[in-house]
Amino acid sequence: MTRVQAELIKRVVVRGTNWVGDSVMTVPALRALRRVLPDAHITLAIRPGARGIFSEADFIDDVLVYDRKGLLSVIPQIREWRRRKFDLAVLFQNAFEAALIPFVAGVPVRLGYATESRQALLSHPLALPDWRSSRHEVFYYLYVITALEQLLFGTSSICEADPDASIQISENRKGEATDLLHAHGVREGVPVVAICPGSINSRAKRWPAGAYAALADRLIDSNRQVLLIGSKDEADVSQDVTSRMRNRPVVLTGKTSLDQITAVLSAVDLIVTNDTGPAHIGAALGRPTIVIFGPTNPLTTRPFSPVAEILRHPPDCAPCMLRDCPIDHRCMTAITVDEVFERSHALLKRSSFAKTVRSVCDSVA
Repeated sequence: MTRVQAELIKRVVVRGTNWVGDSVMTVPALRALRRVLPDAHITLAIRPGARGIFSEADFIDDVLVYDRKGLLSVIPQIREWRRRKFDLAVLFQNAFEAALIPFVAGVPVRLGYATESRQALLSHPLALPDWRSSRHEVFYYLYVITALEQLLFGTSSICEADPDASIQISENRKGEATDLLHAHGVREGVPVVAICPGSINSRAKRWPAGAYAALADRLIDSNRQVLLIGSKDEADVSQDVTSRMRNRPVVLTGKTSLDQITAVLSAVDLIVTNDTGPAHIGAALGRPTIVIFGPTNPLTTRPFSPVAEILRHPPDCAPCMLRDCPIDHRCMTAITVDEVFERSHALLKRSSFAKTVRSVCDSVA
């Protein structure tokens, strides 16, 4: 690829991904971009649903919301990109439209994967890596920044650093989350488990509602508090779980913004979820997380964190990546309530012990 003079790159726009989980998986690449261009102004262009993840990020300078409600939504976005006079567009989003916007807006350097027949719209197209289906998605985005580093400096130091997928929440937001939990009846001193039983883009990724209901009842019976979380589009799933329960959980599904639920997840003791956005958010916040996997590939989409565990009993047909199971959903029904409860119990005990140790250390200090 033709080299680009680094000193000419002052204003950078990154076209982020659309889904919440994918957005979290771009965090290491965004951190790497900041290391490659420490003095540039970096704007993250992202859909409204993922904005809350980056509201306090120190590796970008601002967020440009792209609220796509139809094809004509492209026009004001192009005008805004042209007005901001970006020097470089880094495209994590693979759609044709993602490359069309910087091309028409006149961004001189446009770097991204040559997918969706968009090669002619990119000044520096990248071929898809042959390891795409066998390595974590984090490296798929980091590869773009590695290519950028080579383009600017002829080096590849990004490959030598450990990816950092963590996100932080300010004490102020943590306090607001605590107030929100108290307002919904959550008590202090009793462990809190957040459960996300839904999944917006795939019904096949959902562990059965009856299983979640049984798990939630067992957790409450063992003196744990249970939150049901999710977007407003997952309210029917939470209602299904609640209707099958003997106990009453705290239902936050559809009642919080992503910004709020991100802060709430930073305050809970455990997260149990399908392979969906909160799995990645919770793990990035450093919270113990159990992810129930069925039709998707954990090699590429598991939470990129040592505090996250996956539960999976794959049949021969997994991972199928289908949004609806055409047979009997055996990949998910093979996972029992007993084993999820036992892992939850073990992680909660470990979390409680860690809290005790921190408390003792703080008192000594």
